Amino acid sequence: MRYLRKSELEPLAISMCGLKLGHRFLVIGSSDPDLVWRLAGKVGLTGRACLLDESEARTAAAAATVEQQGALVESFTAPFTSLPFEAGAFDAVVMRNALAALDAARRAAAMSEVVRVIRPGGRCIAIEDLPRTGIWALVTGRGGGTATPGPIAVELLSAAGLRGVRLLAEREGVAFVEGVKAAGQPD
Repeated sequence: MRYLRKSELEPLAISMCGLKLGHRFLVIGSSDPDLVWRLAGKVGLTGRACLLDESEARTAAAAATVEQQGALVESFTAPFTSLPFEAGAFDAVVMRNALAALDAARRAAAMSEVVRVIRPGGRCIAIEDLPRTGIWALVTGRGGGTATPGPIAVELLSAAGLRGVRLLAEREGVAFVEGVKAAGQPD
């Protein structure tokens, strides 16, 4: 597939998020500071870049890495189930390995909060590492019958009420899932 070919200029995760100058975005989960600083560079000084994690230490470390790269980011520490932002505050919320980190009981509450902080017409992008399968799974004892994050994210975003939920791609061990908040959808 030609359109999913790896870009020489921009990593796939950045392209999949589709952010532009002036957008307001939130990254939930601090496992990928490289993603955050690259996205912050896309929205520029006219946009708003926010990073949130439940661990103060992880949030601080990720924010320091982002700032060392020359990007501006607002960092927050809060439970994923209680986001400290106004309703409709963001054009996009990127969840990087956040769904897999939550137990099943907290996932629905976290998704409800994500939908609340996305503006009508805004997007949620779940980026999850896929479990290793094949020969690597046999050697390391990983994988084995677990569902991949892609379909789980599709189910969770759909259950949260997002529209047009779809698996955008699975590439290089990463699944990209997107959903849109409907214009009349309540916060």
